[in-house]
Amino acid sequence: METYGKILVIAMPVFLALVLLEKWYGWKKGFDTVRNMDMVSSLSSGITNVTKDVLGLSITIVGYSWLVKHVALLEIKATWLTYVIAFIALDFAGYWVHRLSHEINLFWNKHLVHHSSEEFNLACALRQSISSFFNIWSFFLLPAAFLGVPAQVIAFLAPLHLFAQFWYHTRHIGKMGFLEHIIVTPSHHRVHHAINPEYIDKNHSQIFIVWDKLFGTFQEELPDVPPVYGITRPVSTWNPIKINFQHLWLLIMDAWRTQSWKEKFLLWWKPTGYRPADVAEKYPIKKIDDVYHFEKYAPTVSPLVEMWAWVQMTVLLLMLTYFFGNIATIGMPSIFYYGAFVFMMVYAYTELMDGNPLSGIYELLKNLFGAGIIIYSGDWFGISSKYPWALSIIVAYLFGSTLVTGYLAWQQYKNRTETEAAIASS
Repeated sequence: METYGKILVIAMPVFLALVLLEKWYGWKKGFDTVRNMDMVSSLSSGITNVTKDVLGLSITIVGYSWLVKHVALLEIKATWLTYVIAFIALDFAGYWVHRLSHEINLFWNKHLVHHSSEEFNLACALRQSISSFFNIWSFFLLPAAFLGVPAQVIAFLAPLHLFAQFWYHTRHIGKMGFLEHIIVTPSHHRVHHAINPEYIDKNHSQIFIVWDKLFGTFQEELPDVPPVYGITRPVSTWNPIKINFQHLWLLIMDAWRTQSWKEKFLLWWKPTGYRPADVAEKYPIKKIDDVYHFEKYAPTVSPLVEMWAWVQMTVLLLMLTYFFGNIATIGMPSIFYYGAFVFMMVYAYTELMDGNPLSGIYELLKNLFGAGIIIYSGDWFGISSKYPWALSIIVAYLFGSTLVTGYLAWQQYKNRTETEAAIASS
């Protein structure tokens, strides 16, 4: 936990810099693939994901260490060849976990957030799940366990394997010649993120494209079929916490509403998108039928709201830098209070981005929670011992943020009311 936090202190500014560099490059070339609010939503999703991971809010059903201990047929040392074998095993496991996430209703919930952006850029690579509480990933590492690949090798390679999947989320790199036959390229992954009938549920590989070619899920990017991004049941929100649980909530409601007891148990394991016939007819939901003619999610908000969203996220990134760099000092159970504040903050400012008038209330609750922490402990998780001036800045932020967000939420409510009145009178 502590080591991962220190890695993130370095990784976060690097990823942010690359996202902003892509934005600048697209603007410079006249091909901007990054919408402002979509980028903030993607970055906020990444924030919630790494916070959840640092807090350890997931359970591994069977750990890899246990598998090695109980099923290994060989015992090998950690040589360079071991690392090569382990990396291939990780990629094989990643392919199948990824593919099942697309093919089974229940597993789609943990992966949906990654596909929820209607754009394709480096920022959307950071859209990762907080709704996966049970990890079955180790089961797919059985080949490595049989060979006796040491657990420490897997632990070292796993984050590298994950980070290596960041770079190909871009529309600024075309096809890459002979590499198209070996590794996953931006062209391959554009196909994967597309909802065109020709492309949907293809190219699940993560590093080596060979898995898709072996198991029949490969699709080349076609020159006359430009990819259209998103999901066929659009999330229609910038709030990553809502996005993470939308599909799960739909499954719960479908299981509750269907009259068939058989369906109540089986719908979870049916193909992604499946709904019982009686529920689908009585409770239809929005779905994109024509992928070439639909309106992307873009609620109307003022430039002040857009600017304030960036301010809020910048403040949050600074707070996270302190959090991840001082996890051991903050300790239990305080790290969970800090995590709760992070989630409340993301929820509040992304609701403002959605134009929700209640965002002012969410912001007030978040700041009261933060004030309660300071009043109870007399500090902000020990920050005064390192930065004596920081506590005053945090107190000023909590007060000022309440006022600014409240004002902007009120303005949104006022504008919406006036618009609705004008429509009604016409």
